[in-house]
Amino acid sequence: MKVRFWGVRGSIPSPGPTTQKYGGNTACIEIRVGDDDRLLIVDAGSGIRQLGNFLMANDLPKGPIKADMFLSHTHWDHIMGYPFFTPIYIPGTKLRVHGPVSFEDDPLEDVVGGQMKYRYFPINLGELASEVEYVRLKEDPRIDLGDGLILSTKLLNHPITALGYRFEYEGKVVCTCYDTEPFRNLFVTDPEDPNYDEAMAYEGEEVAIEQNLAVEEFFKGADLLIYDAQYTDAEYISKINWGHTTMEYALTAANRAGVKKLALFHHDPDRTDATLDELAADYCEPGKYGDTEVFFAREDTEFVL
Repeated sequence: MKVRFWGVRGSIPSPGPTTQKYGGNTACIEIRVGDDDRLLIVDAGSGIRQLGNFLMANDLPKGPIKADMFLSHTHWDHIMGYPFFTPIYIPGTKLRVHGPVSFEDDPLEDVVGGQMKYRYFPINLGELASEVEYVRLKEDPRIDLGDGLILSTKLLNHPITALGYRFEYEGKVVCTCYDTEPFRNLFVTDPEDPNYDEAMAYEGEEVAIEQNLAVEEFFKGADLLIYDAQYTDAEYISKINWGHTTMEYALTAANRAGVKKLALFHHDPDRTDATLDELAADYCEPGKYGDTEVFFAREDTEFVL
């Protein structure tokens, strides 16, 4: 399995001189599987435009492009690059778009393709020359994708339905776990509060613990875990319920779960290269936070598992 980052930024593209090293494009990951380089794409943020250009130059000369795309969720920073993904305009391209949606009446095709209406974009979804199939996903412990490739999906904690993906092939595991934040007790826990209910407070705490353990079990033993780490602990205090995890929590959880490599991902749009270098000097020091190898994801870097 080969993994390449085409977009690592969160929330909104952040191009410019202060983000050139780590990259300013929003989420897009390329995964190649097996000897025939089967193509998987996770998320269609702004980074997918460059991936599309790469495929046109390197894959199309060998034959029509075939790919499976997996959307973690449908917030705009994770789908905004879809209209600029050149292969969808090329006859012969076959693309299967998998992902969750939050409203039963809205099919995935409408949610993703809704940005390709004339009021927003000059080309309508129905005008694409490629063959595109949309597959709605829910939480599922085992999906056979064929050719020995197994997918597991896990519901995450985000303001809309979001899924983590666990890809397994010939004993190697790549996991994505974003956008998400730790589950927490949503009930009143202060006994002095007039709305306090002891049973509800206890149950809420138990459920939060249970769900956080389930997420760790989901990425247990992964060779590579790509984890939401938009904030530090100090920053998170004012951003609870925004749907993102802290670097400290990601490190601790990955170590508990025996993850081999941890990619800290979904960098805050205001995070400069200089700041990420400073954070890396601390959080990525070998052995300082456990046995897991830690790094901050960078555009145009590739890992072979």
